[in-house]
Amino acid sequence: MIRNKAYIAGAWEHPLRVIPNLSTPELHATCAAGALADAGLSHGDVDGYFCAGDAPGNGATNMVDYLGLKVKHLDSTETGGSSYIIHVAHAAAAIAAGKCSVALITLAGRPKSERFNAFRGGGPDEQFEWWTGYSTSNAYGMCAARHMHEYGTTSQQLAWIKVAASHHAQHNPHAMLRDVVTVEDVVNSPMIADPLHRLDCCVVSDGGGALVVVSPEIARSLSRPLVAVRGAGEAVQGHGGGRGLDLTVTATSQSAPRAFAEAGVTPADIKYASIYDSFTITVLLQLEDMGFCAKGEGGQFVADGNLIAGTGRLPFNTDGGGLCNNHPTNRGGITKVIEAVRQLRGEANPAVQVPDCDLAAVNGIGGILGLRHAAATLVLERQ
Repeated sequence: MIRNKAYIAGAWEHPLRVIPNLSTPELHATCAAGALADAGLSHGDVDGYFCAGDAPGNGATNMVDYLGLKVKHLDSTETGGSSYIIHVAHAAAAIAAGKCSVALITLAGRPKSERFNAFRGGGPDEQFEWWTGYSTSNAYGMCAARHMHEYGTTSQQLAWIKVAASHHAQHNPHAMLRDVVTVEDVVNSPMIADPLHRLDCCVVSDGGGALVVVSPEIARSLSRPLVAVRGAGEAVQGHGGGRGLDLTVTATSQSAPRAFAEAGVTPADIKYASIYDSFTITVLLQLEDMGFCAKGEGGQFVADGNLIAGTGRLPFNTDGGGLCNNHPTNRGGITKVIEAVRQLRGEANPAVQVPDCDLAAVNGIGGILGLRHAAATLVLERQ
């Protein structure tokens, strides 16, 4: 049980979306310095370091040396875009176990400035799959098509997710896409992977971010708002060779109940949600699997501005998310935690700040829906 045994004391996101003049290690270092300054701590205070596959070289080994850290606990768990949400949970568990007291988590990358080379080979499954020419977009398009077939979901309903993100991004001076769009704009944009249009897809950006997770004693000694890690869950889901595969269900259906149970709350208690938004369908499936609505009712739930701060029932991704703001190094998990921390601290843009925001949920997907992926869920609380 990690409930209230660790706190997020520092959170920082790089403000730029195209960064041609910094290396990836420099970006990690910049983000680390920003998060530590936000927490009121120094590199010398860090005794735990967490990173994923975006960390250059041999990952944690190289970065600890490069950052000049003296640590006694390391974690390089790699689950794609959900890694950093899992890192928060693992950091909380390590702190609760006495393995460390100040954990630093970093992400950084430059896919906008560098040519992105998709991974080929390595896993036991790829020799049977890559040759078919599938891509991330057509895998997610397949999931969207199945949801439409099963439940009557429409492209117009999916478009509302992008519309909500754009309403929030207009208030973020760092967002890549700040123009407010309409449902018609989304469904009239070019088709990428039927039924997903270009505006159903996230942006590609350089950037990064960092988080600092600390023990309760250290958290209370700092002049920062207290943001507790109240509950966490993680899960992995594959297609099992196609046996019993349901393209409309994600691993979030396993991770979210675990997080809510540990936190002792229900989806109805959540004031704000940070949801991984690689595509609009990604958001819809996670909302259903987190229990904000029943399976098959996601289209109705997201329609008519229900996700827009100030008017909707469940404000989500108030920084514009991956759909409009940024998707650093093609991994959006850490930015979801950062915006949730802003909301709980009352530090989000005033135009999208959720009133009396004391409970937030964060959910992320890593990997590819329809194939194999991991999900991670956090429940965070302002105390």
